[in-house]
Amino acid sequence: MRSSTTERLAVVVGELLGARGMTLGLAESCTGGLISHWITNVPGSSAYYLGSVTAYATAIKISLLGVPRDVLNRYGAVSEPTVLAMARGARCVLGADIALAVTGIAGPGGGTDEKPVGLVFIALADAGNEWVEKHIWSGARLANKIQSAEAALALLHQYLLGQPV
Repeated sequence: MRSSTTERLAVVVGELLGARGMTLGLAESCTGGLISHWITNVPGSSAYYLGSVTAYATAIKISLLGVPRDVLNRYGAVSEPTVLAMARGARCVLGADIALAVTGIAGPGGGTDEKPVGLVFIALADAGNEWVEKHIWSGARLANKIQSAEAALALLHQYLLGQPV
């Protein structure tokens, strides 16, 4: 399910977080905890990884992450404003220096012409900056989840290297 490249990326991200004395929190929807799973497979991850909220249901996005109901009503659960609110909420709730958030439509159902299966938004937020990536994957459900989790780790890696995101 996970390549050695992804395993190595989880280790490298952990080393960079540890070297910088930074903590990480997550808000996962369509990935269902997969990113958390990969991060916690790294020995010593408790030094930098605080935890996650697997906010699959809209009610959890609102109650635990503080995503405004009007954002969800206006843009939907799979949108840039929602994923940004999820990342902000994860930072706040978990007390993390950095938060990653992922929301999307893994499939096979749930897609529309406007928001197709495979549409995913990934956000990264720190104390003063926020970044969002939009992806449209073309795989089956598990492939879409894996690609989303890998893309989230890659975004975090790019951020920790100080490269433009």
